[in-house]
Amino acid sequence: MTVIDPLVPVLAGLLVDNIRFLDSCDDDEVDPDCAVKVMEDVASVLKGLPSEQLNRLLLAVEGLAETESDPERREFLKALPDACGLVEEA
Repeated sequence: MTVIDPLVPVLAGLLVDNIRFLDSCDDDEVDPDCAVKVMEDVASVLKGLPSEQLNRLLLAVEGLAETESDPERREFLKALPDACGLVEEA
């Protein structure tokens, strides 16, 4: 079993909530081109993490999804790694 620093799930949750906001906000809240650019930049940084760090992040996101009571947020959490290109396609 991998031990995860307690800070990792908190930071992962904040990251997910910010990505979710950018993904769902209206055009008058955030310019769509800016939102896409920020989300692409985030995905690029995450893909560049060393594999051990990326795996810890993915485990934290998976743990958040397992305990999430809001069905919409749970589905977003489950879809995030694939949507950001952080996992290999099977």
